[in-house]
Amino acid sequence: MDYAKLSKEVSYALRHAPWEYELELDEQGWVDIEQLLHSLHQDKKWESVGAEDLDKMIAASDKQRHELAEGRIRALYGHSVPQKIIKQNETPPPVLYHGTAREWVETILHEGLKPMKRQYVHFSVDTDTAKLVGGRKDSSPVILTIDAGRAAQEGIMFYHGNHNIWLADYIPPEFITDL
Repeated sequence: MDYAKLSKEVSYALRHAPWEYELELDEQGWVDIEQLLHSLHQDKKWESVGAEDLDKMIAASDKQRHELAEGRIRALYGHSVPQKIIKQNETPPPVLYHGTAREWVETILHEGLKPMKRQYVHFSVDTDTAKLVGGRKDSSPVILTIDAGRAAQEGIMFYHGNHNIWLADYIPPEFITDL
């Protein structure tokens, strides 16, 4: 079983196009594992996938994209589905990082960070991850520093994505500096 490919398929289904898989996500993005498996089984390449494969897929991933609990599964972050996935506000680390393309830095420093086509703005706890993320759009990405501690004290809500990823609805420019 190619767990990396399975992870991409499950991510697409849970983050971007649940309707294509006839999945009903609840307000926190959860769906019954049996419903997901039934949908995956409609495609020959996934007809043998079982619940244990979803466990192995999650264990094999270094990015912690999914979570299993009580017979359900959800994507932890990266959603672009129209309905807003509800997250719990949590206290972020004092500093977070956001990697971006050079062409967007001036706009971000003037207008702040917006989720664009996603539901939330994504941040990382380290510059290496931010560089990887920003490197998807620019070979020499800019790493922005987010004063998350001060932003949270001033009412900006942050949500925990996984051990390395944090989310927010919007970050005003006064909390962003160019590293």
